[in-house]
Amino acid sequence: MSGLTILTAYDERPDGLGPGDAVYRAGGTDLQERLRTTGATPHVLDLTGVPGFAGIERAGTGTTIGAGTTVEALTRELAADYPALALTAAGLATPQVRATATIGGNLLQRTRCWYFRHPHLTCLKCGGDSCPARDGRHLYGVAFDTAPCVHPHPSSLAMALLTYAATVTTTQRDGLTIGDLLGDGSDPSRDHLLGDDEVLTRVTLPPPVAGEQGAYYRAISRFEAEWPLVEAVCRVARDDAGTITSCGVAIGGVAPTPLRLKAVEAMLTGSTLDDDVVAAAASAATAGASPLPETGYKVDLVEATVREVLERVRS
Repeated sequence: MSGLTILTAYDERPDGLGPGDAVYRAGGTDLQERLRTTGATPHVLDLTGVPGFAGIERAGTGTTIGAGTTVEALTRELAADYPALALTAAGLATPQVRATATIGGNLLQRTRCWYFRHPHLTCLKCGGDSCPARDGRHLYGVAFDTAPCVHPHPSSLAMALLTYAATVTTTQRDGLTIGDLLGDGSDPSRDHLLGDDEVLTRVTLPPPVAGEQGAYYRAISRFEAEWPLVEAVCRVARDDAGTITSCGVAIGGVAPTPLRLKAVEAMLTGSTLDDDVVAAAASAATAGASPLPETGYKVDLVEATVREVLERVRS
């Protein structure tokens, strides 16, 4: 996870961090690692002391989260009203990272691809003309191959925010959807679509839904702090008879940006989440998958991970 955004993130230098460039820093948990790896020495503009940059405010029209709000604060303060988001936040990284990393940084962090982060290689995201992962090692790459870059977007919080139809505000624009912020991956040089001098300032959630339930699960290969192979989140609201009246389901770790599964949501709405619905919805989550030679295993993981969150949310 990183500080907010990079002023010259998309120039011709590896990683966009050249001498004399300037970068915004919030939590800095990803930014500091990239500076260490690349040896870059840009000017760092610290945003942590900006008034109103962090904090959570509730109103009748919804809940506003300052971009500098820590991931850990989301787990504590939003668990009752926005359980799917809070559970996703609680599943990230380690307690130490969650206490420092910010919601803005998580949304705008740069790709975790090892080719992009190698100080002596170039790729489509840092001035190169090809994606070395596509013809190289891509074990942790996409299972929905829809863009030139084959590494999945790293933001778990973006995935959860999709299910709430959250919007974001910047220093220049208001009411951007998560799709507006991240794009669709068609421009491989971009991890997000903010301008070089544009800063993400806050995230806005709709009013909470009474009685909402949520679930989050990530499939990982070794230990909790590892990046997910596949992750999924689900939020549901039910009537007194137990019938789902509204829901949101999304997956991450498998595509250039997190995917909201609207077809799955349609299958769940109006159901009571019986075994047949859970099985059919989990299977439908893989529709459109187009794995790479090394990522076929992720298709099975998508089905299993979605099944897991659906079973958790009905328990």
